[in-house]
Amino acid sequence: MRSLLFAGLLSLIAMPALASDPISIGIDNFVFNPAAITVSAGTTIVWTNRDDIPHTVTDAAHPPGFRSAALDTDDSFSFTFMKPGTYRYFCSLHPHMQGTVVVQ
Repeated sequence: MRSLLFAGLLSLIAMPALASDPISIGIDNFVFNPAAITVSAGTTIVWTNRDDIPHTVTDAAHPPGFRSAALDTDDSFSFTFMKPGTYRYFCSLHPHMQGTVVVQ
């Protein structure tokens, strides 16, 4: 029993802390809002399309670490950022739409 308890405690210590509430980014009028955000590692971001036309959320890295399908009005996409770094993303349907997530 002690070894099971110790193993459970050890796994909690080894796991990164996750943010409790997701962060929302809106997509409206061909803009990600906010366009730039800084979060802690383990944070989930939820993008929700409020525009009347489809948009995507696509990591600019090659290969992309995350990529949504086309999001229709009121559709959402989420991604949890586990590693610190700067993540630039864009809408693959409208490449002028760009955003940045900085993970600390």
